[in-house]
Amino acid sequence: MPLHLVDHPLVHDALMELRDVRTQPPEFRRAAQRISVLLAAEALKDLPSIPAMVTTPLGPADGRAVKTDVVVVPVLRAGLGMLDAVLALLPSARVGHIGLQRDEATAIASRYYSKLPSDLRDSYVLMIDPMLATGGSAVAAIDLIKATGARTLRMICIVAAPEGVALVEQHHPDVQIYTPVVDQALNAHKYIVPGLGDFGDRLYGTV
Repeated sequence: MPLHLVDHPLVHDALMELRDVRTQPPEFRRAAQRISVLLAAEALKDLPSIPAMVTTPLGPADGRAVKTDVVVVPVLRAGLGMLDAVLALLPSARVGHIGLQRDEATAIASRYYSKLPSDLRDSYVLMIDPMLATGGSAVAAIDLIKATGARTLRMICIVAAPEGVALVEQHHPDVQIYTPVVDQALNAHKYIVPGLGDFGDRLYGTV
């Protein structure tokens, strides 16, 4: 299934703090970090690894190590609020950036920036965008990522709307979406209801 609902209790605890209108930017950022770590770990739980061996202070120890190339792509600007959490899990990951601006009248996304590593055919790509609303931005971002040759692509978001999930599944049925919740719907202004407001504004204190 392209949609994976993440049911970890700590994910939902962080989500409640993010939803709360009383949560101020410092606490909002910390909750965003918490939930992003957990969502990324879930989305990458089957990341390929290889047998490895290290020497501890008391002798050799066998284990497994991740040698797969992972590329993390935040959708600007809100996706930046999730990036540090993902890099804490995967310090060696490469990072691309996609900047999309949504027209408030038409809800159509236009690109203003794109910088991606070349040749992603053998990479695991994790796209991070906290809000999957209409799905227009997500589809546009995925189009750009696939144009570099990416074949394994997953998306994590903190809140999704049915309309956004449906549009991504329609255009990119191979892309798996990881989120804790699919909310009721979009309102007339294309905001997710009940959602959590504008993620970027709440993250950066620009409400």
